[in-house]
Amino acid sequence: MIDLRAVRETPDRLRASQRVRGEDETVADRLLDLDSRRRAALARFEELRAEQKSAGKAISSAAPEERDSLLAEAKELASRVKQAESEADELGTEVDRLLREIPNIVDEDTPDGGVDDFRVLEQVGTPADFDFTPRDHLELGELLGAIDTDRGAKVSGARFYFLTGVGALLELGLLNMAMQQAVANGFTPMVPPVLVRPEAMEGTGFLGEHADEIYRLEADDLYLVGTSEVPLAGFHSDEILGADGLPNRYVGWSSCFRREAGSYGKDTRGIIRVHQFNKVEMFVYTRPEDAREEHERLLSWEREMLDKLELPYRVVDIAGGDLGTSAARKFDCEAWMPTQGRYRELTSTSNCTDFQARRLNTRFRDDAGKPRFAATLNGTLATTRWIVAILENHQRADGSVVVPEALRSFVGREVLEPVKG
Repeated sequence: MIDLRAVRETPDRLRASQRVRGEDETVADRLLDLDSRRRAALARFEELRAEQKSAGKAISSAAPEERDSLLAEAKELASRVKQAESEADELGTEVDRLLREIPNIVDEDTPDGGVDDFRVLEQVGTPADFDFTPRDHLELGELLGAIDTDRGAKVSGARFYFLTGVGALLELGLLNMAMQQAVANGFTPMVPPVLVRPEAMEGTGFLGEHADEIYRLEADDLYLVGTSEVPLAGFHSDEILGADGLPNRYVGWSSCFRREAGSYGKDTRGIIRVHQFNKVEMFVYTRPEDAREEHERLLSWEREMLDKLELPYRVVDIAGGDLGTSAARKFDCEAWMPTQGRYRELTSTSNCTDFQARRLNTRFRDDAGKPRFAATLNGTLATTRWIVAILENHQRADGSVVVPEALRSFVGREVLEPVKG
């Protein structure tokens, strides 16, 4: 949730942010109008309540012949007080509702435009020049006995799969490697719940325009998470953190679930776009003034993982029109996919400033002891999708796949050999 006081002081920032996102900038005027009317209603309420208190004192000291008329006036005044309070409450509810609909204010350095208007910050590594026709990850996965989408569909439907044999070892090794790196950098490891209450899902900003991507268990009023960002953001909701403990860095390992609504016909082959996957996610609480620097750190840790896996990739700065509700700025790392001839997203890291913390009431005490809203950030350190890039970029002509050296101790072998002709 954005800071209403900041909007009052600099409404043009919200207008500019909405333009960058491709959203309605007149929302700033609607918000300011509602806020002005609410404050006026509150002032009327306080004024009338003060009159009511004075009237009560006058009645207690009034002569008997004056009391009836004063009681009648007091009754009328009580009705007006109640009406003014109701009006202020209704306007307050409208202000809160509108505030929760407005996305975070984008960082001033975020590029303008939509999904195709990202800014390439750096390209790392050179895509392999195969002297054979490379196989895609699904064909490789089937040759290696690592991926079974046919049985996944038989058991659960489209966009489900089994990771079998070396496929399971590869995922476990990858995720364990990510957890080990995070812990070495001071993160507290977490295995969070994957079912959360509506307050946690709404508080992180996932029940807005992308609500149709989320699985909901209506009988229990719980949601399956699409990222452990959600339970980790809720971990300190309604709490005040000590300033001396910041930044609080957590790394969560969880299964994630996405309905992939609206993705009909996209990436239907293999395990690039699926309903269930595993992910290691970094999550940080810090001071708002330190959030930019922390964002760069998260990106550097993501890049460290990609470098260890010897993958060619590029770093992109996501445009405002492609940002999620909570993000003020987002960097993606996209790995080269040889059989697609293009880069595909493997990681994202977002600076959510104090947007989520305001919604979840997560604060810290500053050096003066004053409670302030924290900033939250998140970043992906490994997911099931990384298997796609590893298989395709490290394949050999005979269908075997070389395991990157940094990953070998976690997988237990140097080469994945075909089990099928």
